[in-house]
Amino acid sequence: MLSTSWTRQLTDAQLSDVRGLLLAARDVDGHPEVTADGPLPGELRGGWQLLASDPAGELVGYAHLDTEGDSYGRQVAELIVRPSRRREGHGAELLRAVVDKAELPEGQGDRLRIWSHGDHPGAAKLAERFDLTRARELVRMRLDFATAPALPELASPEGVRLTTFQPGVDEESLIAVNAAAFDWHPEQGALTVAELRETEAADWFDPAGLFLAWSGADLVGFHWTKVHPPSAEFGGEPVGEVYVVGVAPGRQGGGLGKALTLAGLHHLRERGLGQVILYVEGDNGPAMSVYRRLGFQNWDIGVQYAR
Repeated sequence: MLSTSWTRQLTDAQLSDVRGLLLAARDVDGHPEVTADGPLPGELRGGWQLLASDPAGELVGYAHLDTEGDSYGRQVAELIVRPSRRREGHGAELLRAVVDKAELPEGQGDRLRIWSHGDHPGAAKLAERFDLTRARELVRMRLDFATAPALPELASPEGVRLTTFQPGVDEESLIAVNAAAFDWHPEQGALTVAELRETEAADWFDPAGLFLAWSGADLVGFHWTKVHPPSAEFGGEPVGEVYVVGVAPGRQGGGLGKALTLAGLHHLRERGLGQVILYVEGDNGPAMSVYRRLGFQNWDIGVQYAR
């Protein structure tokens, strides 16, 4: 039995312990994106944080409960057990604590979403035990430039010009297009100008890798790329990411999304990156077909369970 405590603010010592646990999980699972110093990943900030330690004081498990929720008002949770302490029943302890903390209203379903990164069989068993339903799949795809077909040449739709992001100038336009393009998305559609400006201060942010598509004075789409540091998961090499591709609703279906995607892929290749990843909703068949034609293949999957 673990000793558990909830907190909204980690002490420096607790932060160090949590970071150590997350780094251990990242080395085994490839997730979450955490560094040896600096803040925790964005999805683990704010809300409630659960620390679960054994009698010797080792942090065995960690959970994060976002009580503000996604764009649909659902609370969202992440649970992580130290790899060396898995298969000891601690996942069930964390899940029970999260469900109790969420204080779900009686008679209302789908008010809590819980992530399982990698679609582990153990998570599926836990979900069945706690009467959770499989509600969402997020597929991670990977492109290896060395084995994929040659990238098509760059070509923008008629009347569209591509630029790169100008900090302090383009935030409002980008957020407006993002909100319209992702009004259906539980996370991306809720991005705010303040959050975008906070991201601009991150070490990985590069305005030269954020491409904007303009029709006259109107922003009609964007492709935000990202570069991850070297990791064992990708052979010790840095890896690029098709982070977000957004197209204004009135311009969808005309080839703009593909043109923006290609602009980002050419950019990442020219930076010397050999691999690129992206995340796509598992039920977005048309997008997955486009990515497969460009050479992307399924890599792994994340699942959200609902209660």
